Amino acid sequence: MQSAPAPEALFARVYQELRRIARGQRRKAGSPATLDTTALVHEVYLKLHAAPEAASTDRAHFLSLAARAMRQILVDHARARSRLKRGGPYTITGLRDEMGVAADMVDLVTLDNALTRLAKLDPRAGQIVEWRIFGGLEIAEIAQLQGLTERTVFRDWRRARAFLVQQLGLDES
Repeated sequence: MQSAPAPEALFARVYQELRRIARGQRRKAGSPATLDTTALVHEVYLKLHAAPEAASTDRAHFLSLAARAMRQILVDHARARSRLKRGGPYTITGLRDEMGVAADMVDLVTLDNALTRLAKLDPRAGQIVEWRIFGGLEIAEIAQLQGLTERTVFRDWRRARAFLVQQLGLDES
């Protein structure tokens, strides 16, 4: 029986992948971000390093924790920036590819609230959206990590996307 790698070893293995995800998140930021890619990845590391559940985990679980940590960091950062003295609302742009809707800008805090509601109704769909939007994973990768067929993940993704479009009041044209 092989023991689980230490969080530092897992982090070293997925560091470049986390940088790719963080770059994608920063590209979607609609306002000038003060949190650069390296800072975002390091914030994820600090959050995961302090989490006891990250101590013994496999790659799939680690990426899940990393996506959740990135979501929390970005939402916290968005809330801090949304104060009027800091320049107004923080938005995420370019969700057309992920959400499949004609939306140029979606408020990150509103998206987080809608995703929290979705996760309460359907935890698996909430996880798929979190991995897809905040983790930057493709349907095939999510299917492999969850041990599901791509068709099942795609079906869950479409249902979750429809829920979020309705919750966010977006035009799905």
